[in-house]
Amino acid sequence: MEGSLSLLIIIAIAAGVFARVIANFFRVPSIVFLLIFGVALGGNGLNLVQPRLLGDGLEAIVSISVALILFDGGLNLQLKELGKVSASLRNLITIGTLITLIGGGIAAYWLSEFPWTIAFLYAALVVVTGPTVINPIVEEVGLDRRLATILEGEGVLIDAIGSVLAVVVLDVALNPTSSAFAVVSDLGLRLGVGGVLGAIAGWLLGKFLQRAAFLAEDTKSAVVVAAVLGLFGIAQEIQSESGLTAVVLMGIVLRASEIPNSRALLKFKSQLVALMVSVLFILLSANLSIPSIFALGWGGVQTVLFLMFIVRPINVIVSTWNSSFTWRQKAFLSWCAPRGIVAASVASLFSILLTERGVNGGESIKALVFLTIAMTVFLQGLSAKFVAKLLGLNQPDISGLVVVGSNPIGILVARLFQANGQRVALIDTSADLCKQAAEYDIPAFVSNGLDAKSLAEAGLDSVGTFVALTINTDVNIVIAQIAAKEFNPPKVFAVYIKEAEGDRNGEPEVQQAFSARVPIKTWNQYILQREVRVGEFLLIEEELEEQLNRFNTMFNSGILLPLLFERKGQLQIVSADMTWEKGDRILYLLYTPKALSPAQREVLPPSTLDITPVVLSDLDIAQKTNDSNGSGSRSKNDDIATSPDYFLKMAKDILNRRSP
Repeated sequence: MEGSLSLLIIIAIAAGVFARVIANFFRVPSIVFLLIFGVALGGNGLNLVQPRLLGDGLEAIVSISVALILFDGGLNLQLKELGKVSASLRNLITIGTLITLIGGGIAAYWLSEFPWTIAFLYAALVVVTGPTVINPIVEEVGLDRRLATILEGEGVLIDAIGSVLAVVVLDVALNPTSSAFAVVSDLGLRLGVGGVLGAIAGWLLGKFLQRAAFLAEDTKSAVVVAAVLGLFGIAQEIQSESGLTAVVLMGIVLRASEIPNSRALLKFKSQLVALMVSVLFILLSANLSIPSIFALGWGGVQTVLFLMFIVRPINVIVSTWNSSFTWRQKAFLSWCAPRGIVAASVASLFSILLTERGVNGGESIKALVFLTIAMTVFLQGLSAKFVAKLLGLNQPDISGLVVVGSNPIGILVARLFQANGQRVALIDTSADLCKQAAEYDIPAFVSNGLDAKSLAEAGLDSVGTFVALTINTDVNIVIAQIAAKEFNPPKVFAVYIKEAEGDRNGEPEVQQAFSARVPIKTWNQYILQREVRVGEFLLIEEELEEQLNRFNTMFNSGILLPLLFERKGQLQIVSADMTWEKGDRILYLLYTPKALSPAQREVLPPSTLDITPVVLSDLDIAQKTNDSNGSGSRSKNDDIATSPDYFLKMAKDILNRRSP
């Protein structure tokens, strides 16, 4: 018996990991291959995995796994991101849950011919979506953060709510004489008790981890796991089925706490949960009866299709009625609602409970839930990228910029990105330099760029570009490598001197910003001395060769430094190995020494502007300024000389101007 159990667990782990490897290779949600492998290894296939051998242990494994999965989901949610979609998200997990419950129940009653109680129990089980299927889809498709946040938030929060709702409906199925008031109060009590316990436990755990400097990082992770399971057990004892709500709230509150080196904890938790999901889904799908799915007939398929094409769109339309989401975003929300591990886990448990209580329909509910999982994952999960592309939503979110180095060039680059409508942030160890940036509404963080926590606070996990622009080139490359390794933003730049390829020692690739050798300290000094002009030109096909020859001549002589370029409406940092294309709009700095005579100044390119560093002067930097469009009869030179917000006007002028 012991040998059989050991072999069972070993096969489940190996199959789960192998399924995840294949899924990663084909870039599809891992649940696709987990479902296939589980069925193939179970009683309907090779019969190598027999979950019944676990007995009551299967229920314990499912409960513990779901608790850790939902805690991980809560830990990955950020309150500041949820705040941006709070109204729509609130509607999805309240009004939307009710719509799915009613619509799913009606579909199961009429189309699958379930009794009303069993039909609504099925509907309660499938109100959930789940982070284990939603998060991989979001990562693969490359949605904007706002749309991704509402999908991720719904997946985590509705799992806890849906699980509690399913338990309440199960009580009704087992005790049909319960009053409506008793049902509603029971639901509120379970959610309320779990929410309060989870919030308190998350706050206490956060305070402990902040002060427990003596703990090693691996010990901290073990403490968190023990705390999660302890809270789950205590909450279940105080109020049955309140444990899932408790662990979700604990994760959200803990993430909002200032935990030292939280990224190590997040990485450990994601790895642990990935393994648990893999093993759990193999066991659950191996325990599935394929004949029971075929017994559902076309009515089961029609039920799922009704849920996908009728109920979900109504849910999204009502929940996002007054939101700022576009019709394309709403269409994608309507399509992307695959069910996952929580639905499968709870359905498996309920099947056992209903059978034990002598209530017919346990196997039918489990079969229809797994059919729902299979159809939604295969149809919605596998087609999500195509649908997003069809709707024009699958462009990777490569907007936004984090700069380390609040020096003149760093501020200039940040201002140009900001003027382009992108989110920016600056990091520097100098409080004075950060103050200069903050005076112009650039979020600035007084910290060390070598600290991953500081990079996270600056928002590097949700922007498209990172650049290290300190005057120390050796530090720049180290900072950029940390950023690439820990956060993996789409574009990572640094001002540094590139070594031979063999000397990189496997470190992440970092692009050289601007050119192969940038005397950044010198260029910063040029700006401070008011000996720099900023310019731009558009590469035109007919004049491309001549334009690039002029450009390269000035660049090679050291008087021109390319900073940014605009291609297909996207502002980007120039890299050292840049390949120019027609239509590129290049923004550059041009060194113009004060020693130039008036005649020499007259021959400067007409598309350049004096970059008077008013924003860097002690007098003007202390004054809070507001953005303005600038109008009236004043000349350009007057604006340059008098406007304390010149950088923004300059940026808007450059980015809005087009060649005749």
